[in-house]
Amino acid sequence: MTSSAVASVKARRVWDSRGRPTVEVEVTLASGASGRAIAPAGASTGSGEAIDLRDGGPRFGGLDVTHAVAHVAREIAPALEGRDAAAQAVVDAALVALDGTANKARLGGNAIVATSMAVLHAAAAHAGLPLWRHLAGDRPVRIPVPEIQIFGGGAHAARRVDIQDFMVICPTAGSFAEALDRTAEVYRCAGMLLKERGLLQGVADEGGFWPAFDSNEEALDMLVRAIERAGFTPGDEVSISLDVAASEFGRGGLYRLARDGRELDTGGMIDLLGGWLSRYPIVSIEDPLAEDDAEGFRAFTTAHGARAQVIGDDFLVTSASRVADAAARRDCTAVLVKPNQAGTVTETLAALSAGKAAGFGTIVSARSGETEDVTIVHLAVGWDAGQFKVGSITRGERTAKWNEMLRIEETLGARARYAGPDALAYAR
Repeated sequence: MTSSAVASVKARRVWDSRGRPTVEVEVTLASGASGRAIAPAGASTGSGEAIDLRDGGPRFGGLDVTHAVAHVAREIAPALEGRDAAAQAVVDAALVALDGTANKARLGGNAIVATSMAVLHAAAAHAGLPLWRHLAGDRPVRIPVPEIQIFGGGAHAARRVDIQDFMVICPTAGSFAEALDRTAEVYRCAGMLLKERGLLQGVADEGGFWPAFDSNEEALDMLVRAIERAGFTPGDEVSISLDVAASEFGRGGLYRLARDGRELDTGGMIDLLGGWLSRYPIVSIEDPLAEDDAEGFRAFTTAHGARAQVIGDDFLVTSASRVADAAARRDCTAVLVKPNQAGTVTETLAALSAGKAAGFGTIVSARSGETEDVTIVHLAVGWDAGQFKVGSITRGERTAKWNEMLRIEETLGARARYAGPDALAYAR
């Protein structure tokens, strides 16, 4: 047995930011090096995602993960013991084969992704390297541009507004630290404005303010005012990024905007968003159409892709083949990648690499159900993604990731390079 061989794999049930059970896996190598990782969970999910294995029944609303934890002990651990942790692709292929389903449904995407990431951490620890450097090797890296939520809606806030994420993005900042500084001021001023109008009602799943607006557009107006109240120029120092998450309210070419009290067809939805793009400093828009509306994606990108990057999330579900197909059809210009959407580190990297090969913008993203796990920070840097989406600038599961990125930027010192405007696909 080599010193980097897997000696043991164990799992435990831990808790995520919504108070729901999830899976943590810890891998120890023959050398004594170890790594651990925790599976996140999404609220708005694409139909092609890897499936979390939940117990069902009355306990915790059916969301317990004892079966997934047991699968790690009974099947995954014996299958991985003795395998070389440094051979991530081989380990991940073994996990996929062991599960034997197209969507990780048998063993559970939560069990598999936590194991895959834990193996990666153990291999980096064995090499004596920070995970981001272990991934990058000798290649130069960039510190990614953050997209940070100010108002949460959609599935993250009981659909108080239809649009899921109203975010700010600061490509023109001089550093990641400066981008966070600007965002913190905008967040603070947004809270002040809400309080002044009697609309301050708490926070959504990802830490953004829980909106009490009468329309989707009112949220955009308020966000622009918050940017201005913070002393920044909208569209220059601070811009807007939206996650429409249209699959949550659109299907079969019809989009039902409950907050605005209307139903739109694909053309109407494209016109609505196009109007927002012309009136507000929006530079990035995610899932503007539903996952079953490829023609709508294509039409939207043709019409508006030159002035805002168009991101596929539920539409692409971190799938390399879907990214390649979307690139060939010019359906969008950027891809969001989430390890638990794909199920393994190797599959996640394949989707990101397919995006880069297509000239897409690439964004590593967290989920709405998160923990203190910071694996995705290191993936974003080590894979040179260029962009990073975590949620808001509040709540510990979010700040754990922002703070880890600050530490990496500080470690790089004079060699730190902020990705800046070139990271956004519309700027290419």
